[in-house]
Formats: sequence, C-alpha cells, structure tokens
Amino acid sequence: MSAPKLNVAFYGIWPEMKDYVRSKMSGFHCTISGKKVSVENLKPETDILAVFVESPVTKSMINKLPKLKMIAAMSTGYDHVDIKTAKIKKIPICNVPSYGENTVAEHAFALLLGLTRKLFLSVKRVKEGVYDFHGLRGIDLKGKTIGVIGTGRIGMHVVEIAKGFEMNVLGFDPFPNKEMAKKLDFTYVSLNKLLAQSDFISLHTPLFPETYHLINKKNIKKVKPGAYIINTARGGLIDPEALVWALQSKHIAGAGLDVLEDEGFIQNEEQVISGDCTECQMKTNLMNNIIIDHPNTIVTPHNAFNSTEALRRIVDTTIENIRAFVKGETINDVTAPKKK
Repeated sequence: MSAPKLNVAFYGIWPEMKDYVRSKMSGFHCTISGKKVSVENLKPETDILAVFVESPVTKSMINKLPKLKMIAAMSTGYDHVDIKTAKIKKIPICNVPSYGENTVAEHAFALLLGLTRKLFLSVKRVKEGVYDFHGLRGIDLKGKTIGVIGTGRIGMHVVEIAKGFEMNVLGFDPFPNKEMAKKLDFTYVSLNKLLAQSDFISLHTPLFPETYHLINKKNIKKVKPGAYIINTARGGLIDPEALVWALQSKHIAGAGLDVLEDEGFIQNEEQVISGDCTECQMKTNLMNNIIIDHPNTIVTPHNAFNSTEALRRIVDTTIENIRAFVKGETINDVTAPKKK
C-alpha cells in the first residue's frame, strides 16, 4: 500500500504562477491560495506550509497546525517565521538560499542610477510637457566608491556590477571572503570606515537582532556627506528616524529603498487608523511616509526579487526542498546546527 499523499498549502501565490506550481506538485494534495497566510485561512490538515516573505508565520499559526511537519520559506530571508516555536516543535524551515542574487543586485543599481541621473524627475517633467534638462544634472559612477555591507551572493553581484562601472569597492562583513576580495579587487574595512569613505552605500545583509538598525542615529552622522544609501535587503536594517534626519538635513544626497521597516503598515494603513499598532509602529509609519514623499528618494514596493526568472527559481527550489524532505533528505534547513 502506498503512503498517503501529504497536504501542501501554498500561500501568496500570484494567479499567473498557480498553474506552474501545480504542474510541479504531482504526488501531493496541493492547496494554492493567492492570499497571505492567516489564522483564519489556515487548513488544519496541512503537513507542509509554503509561504512568501510577506506572510508572517506566528507561534499561534504553528500551534493551530497539529500535522505540520515542515515550513517552506519561499525566500532567502526567514525572519517572518517564528523560528523559536519551529525549533521547539522540531519543524524544519527550509529556505531558498540562492535565487535572485543577480536580480536583486540589478535592482539595487536601478535605484542607484535612478537617483544619480534624476530619472524619476526627468520622466515626470517630459510627461508634463516640459522638454528641458536644466536642473536635472546627474553624476558619474566611474571613479566613485561604493560600500557594500554584506558580501554574500547578492553583495558579490553588486561588487561585480560596480566593477563594470569602474567604481572602487569597499566591503564590510563579519565573515569576509578574502579570496573573492582578491579576485574582484576590493577591500574589506570596518563599518565606520566604509560609511566615512563611500559615495554610495548598499545594504545586503540579513535582518537579525545584531543587525537591527545597523544604520542608526549615531553612525549615520559618520556617513560621508553627500552619499547615497541603497537598501534592497530588509527595512529594519535602517532606523527610519535616522534616515529622515539625514535626508532633511541634506547630510546624504538621497536614498533608494526597496524595503521599509514595518512596511506592512504602508500596505495596510487602516491598521494604523484602527489602532492595531503600537506607538512605536505609528512613529515608524510616519517616518516611512516622510521618506516616501521626500524629493530625494526612490521607494519601490519590495520588488527587487520580482523577475520572471527569479520567481521560477524560487518555486523550483521550494519544490526541491519539499520533495527532499519527503524522502528524508532535508535540505536548506535554517534551523539545523551550523557546520563548523
């Protein structure tokens, strides 16, 4: 007698992706929803839960799934999942460690170029019927210094792209890759030195307690005056109040952001109006709106990962994780002890 089919529940799947996901899931009972996971739409028979990064998986959700055996995080980051509860229940969290290193790095440079060449203002002016370049002068990237905070897969792609622009590169990482630094001809420095010497600062590090507000009220004052800050990693890496100060005081020239701290409140501002957030979150939401409205920022809606090729890679790796788990060969488990 064959083993019963496991129940796999996917959440946050875009309509155009549903057929592709379903075509890969033969041998499973598969539920595919376009909605974010919530306590209300959980299916208690779920054996494997697959979610994108915008779907928080909380302790209460995990506790409401008595059959849950695995969580498939359809992203590299996994801070949206309650890791502590998963570990206690011995539920592996399998992520997608590599899918969009070039995709996110390209978006980082799209933001950077959009700022330095005043693309948003230029396009807006022409669409309004004013064909005039005065006041739209940009700056060259060649010869400038970019500081890359976090030199994992995405960070290294940023380094490679920067070298194509003939830029100088500084790197900061608690675990420096000296071999790649030599190969790509860049230098590792302290965080303070990177902030002080970089014309552009690009963040590519995970959000952990130790990296929360990595850029803060104290060290943002050490940033080279007139620099630009790019963040395509996690919103919580930057203290939004510190960023507002730097923008309004013109200490920095601009910021290109694909992520904001507590960005869920930007998507659902009715939660702020109804009082479903703390005073601190309300303050963060206010800062975020100031940042969005500032003339020297470009903010995109957590879109850096969103290319056709990257989404296919996310789905393919997620399904590889699920099939490996069923065979007893758990891969990409972020709850597993790190190998020394």
